[in-house]
Amino acid sequence: MQYRHDKASGNKLSALGFGCMRFPSSMAETEKMILAAIEGGVNYFDTAYIYPNSEKKLGEVLAKHDKRKYVYIATKLPISMCRKYEDFDRFFNEQLRRLQTDYVDYYFMHNMISLEQWDEVRALGVEKWLAEKKASGQIRHVGFSYHGSGEEFPKVLDSYAWEFCMIQYNYYDENYQAGKKGLLAAAAKGISVMIMEPLLGGRLATGLPQKAIEMFKTADPQRTPAEWALWWLWNQEEVTLLLSGMTSAGQAEANMLSAENFRALTAAELAVFSDVVENFRKSYKVKCTGCNYCLPCPKGIDIPARLAAYNTSYVQNYKAGIFAYMAGMGALSEKPIYARDCNGCGKCEKLCPQNIEIRKELKKVSKRFEPLPIRAVLKLARKFMR
Repeated sequence: MQYRHDKASGNKLSALGFGCMRFPSSMAETEKMILAAIEGGVNYFDTAYIYPNSEKKLGEVLAKHDKRKYVYIATKLPISMCRKYEDFDRFFNEQLRRLQTDYVDYYFMHNMISLEQWDEVRALGVEKWLAEKKASGQIRHVGFSYHGSGEEFPKVLDSYAWEFCMIQYNYYDENYQAGKKGLLAAAAKGISVMIMEPLLGGRLATGLPQKAIEMFKTADPQRTPAEWALWWLWNQEEVTLLLSGMTSAGQAEANMLSAENFRALTAAELAVFSDVVENFRKSYKVKCTGCNYCLPCPKGIDIPARLAAYNTSYVQNYKAGIFAYMAGMGALSEKPIYARDCNGCGKCEKLCPQNIEIRKELKKVSKRFEPLPIRAVLKLARKFMR
């Protein structure tokens, strides 16, 4: 494992951080992955209050195997859920209980989108609260995770004595949200930068068009698309670490090996990315990363799954896309849930960190996968299955 220094604290952090949002449903598999990661040198684990069972699972494994002292824990305050000063302690104390610890190393203000949003939380007294927690040692370092516009990022960056931040950044999203400018601005202020979505929800690993895959293979037949994406990030000294939301032991092992083997990219290797991005951009229709923030949908629509199927129908082929769509909607069940069932409430769009016009996209999904002939065939198939 290679390591980089956190500028504010001097802590030596593994270049590969473990993103805990997508733990496997199996506790045994989760335990195996966490222990394997620690054994492989990963010492930074990132979770959040709103990630289902994530803090609890991480805390149980670390406590069971007495590993807390060997790792840095990062978790997040759900600032959008805070309505009064007492909420800060309410959420934080619950997090300490779940994590089975008495302190947090890196504490994020979660899902920051604007200076106005931060000002609202400051009006509740969060700065006083953070100062008290830092003085007591319960919170070691304070930062924010960002999902807003590039214009708002510098304002948030200058609004507090942040010690680190987290931005979405990858070779496809180089200029999205905070982007490259935000990365450089934070680094210039001596703020460590953690990277989320390095693989764009896995799409830069397993969702590339075949032509893009061939471009990478021509440059290096041994390196996987995922490794290309991770190396592109590690090639930038301003990147403190990147988070991978690993869901299997195999993924963890591959990513740790990639971190171990990383070397600086050549000019010729860097030139490949522009061609891959151009090809990928033509094929992918919706920039959904599968984060699931939009769920649950009041109508029961699995929005990320519908959008993933829609993308698959263009990146791979229509047959693969509609097969994924039908499986996800429960096509042969008594009550299938169509994309057209969307009632246009807009709840999902308010929660989407990618600012996707989900209602508009679901109409496109419905038009592509739910023409009347297909609906008629499905209705007939369900009738004969009764």
